[in-house]
Amino acid sequence: MTVEIHAHSVDPTAKPAGRIRQKNEEAIIQAAEEEFAKHGFKGTSMNTIAQNVGLPKANLHYYFSNKLGLYQAVLVNILELWDNTFNTLTVDDDPATALAGYIRAKMEFSRRHPKASRIYAMEVISGGEHLSQMLNQDYQAWFRGRAAVFEAWSAAGKMDPVDPVHLIFLLWGSTQHYADFASQICRVTGRSRLVKADYEEAAEQLTSIILKGCGLTPPK
Repeated sequence: MTVEIHAHSVDPTAKPAGRIRQKNEEAIIQAAEEEFAKHGFKGTSMNTIAQNVGLPKANLHYYFSNKLGLYQAVLVNILELWDNTFNTLTVDDDPATALAGYIRAKMEFSRRHPKASRIYAMEVISGGEHLSQMLNQDYQAWFRGRAAVFEAWSAAGKMDPVDPVHLIFLLWGSTQHYADFASQICRVTGRSRLVKADYEEAAEQLTSIILKGCGLTPPK
């Protein structure tokens, strides 16, 4: 079975779900994030999620037939958040402006959706069994398309030649670090928690470091 990720869809004109259904699914996914982040996949109860979202369990199963389907929806949701933003990069963009905007967007996702990011990280660390249906050939083709943008920028002399695969991994890992390892950051820096200003400062520093490594001047 293949799990569709709309950010990688070959048919961008596909109609989204109805507004009411979409709203209910979003509420369920948000409640599920809380439980999966606290208890993991095995320790999470569909009944508890139903109670937290204020739906009878039978209604919950109308939207997601089982826990695995809901867990996959949570994983797909974070991929949608991350990858839709990456889709906006084009060969015609100014690399410095585009990369700076992407880093800021990813940092904002880490600030606003830390639990979803941690669930994804835990899934990868545990072997990524449930990601096999998502990180498939379609995903690989989408990834190659993103890498081609960086290659085109380098070929046009807009930025220094860099390996686009490692650059993308650096962009992903550095920005998601502030969600996945927030507790470590707080302990090392002596903060009780990370606030918006911390993420903004981190985004500025990452932008400077990464762009200069690509031979680019960070935009003011």
